[in-house]
Amino acid sequence: MTADIIIVGCGGHGRETLGIIQAINRAEAGDPPWRILGFVDDAPSELNLKRVQRLAAPYLGTTGWLRDQPNTTHVILAVGDPCARRAVDERVGGYGLPGATLVHPSAEVGPDTVAGEGLLVFAGARVTTNVTLGRHVHLNQNITIGHDCSLADFVSVNPLAAVSGDCVLDEGVMVGTNATVLQGLRVGRDATVGAGACVVRDVPAATVVKGVPAR
Repeated sequence: MTADIIIVGCGGHGRETLGIIQAINRAEAGDPPWRILGFVDDAPSELNLKRVQRLAAPYLGTTGWLRDQPNTTHVILAVGDPCARRAVDERVGGYGLPGATLVHPSAEVGPDTVAGEGLLVFAGARVTTNVTLGRHVHLNQNITIGHDCSLADFVSVNPLAAVSGDCVLDEGVMVGTNATVLQGLRVGRDATVGAGACVVRDVPAATVVKGVPAR
């Protein structure tokens, strides 16, 4: 059965999400799982509107457009920054629309993994076993999440990053491109691990760490 879906955010992250949905549809032998209605965005740039137009997916309007949609219409919050994604969820969550879970066909999500709504997994991502993923978690291209990890709501793991086993990433954490979090560590709420960093000790909430070792 094909379900309607709307992408929230027409920037680069949103347009990449369109590609994930199209890949999921192509991988299905029968009816495609998703019918893409288009994009909503409260402040799209003219450049992004032109890029969306080239993809033949319409810009529908601001997030207020979602207010009148039936509760069978799914949304995916395609906003890369965790804090901004949480703010968007606060705006649109009251409309009662379910969050879609999207996993690119080339990604691998292992056994005994539990995920909240709105999970977005990009091409080449690898999630192993006994992993808990919160609401609206984004796992970008070619990342790895090791065994027994817990990622809270709105976490983003950016391309090529590696989170080792038994790690905890609290709500709103961003792990930057090509960064590494070593085994058994905790990264606190709204903290940012800079690109290329190697985390060797727990990271306090609301801090930014960078470098090797990260500090």
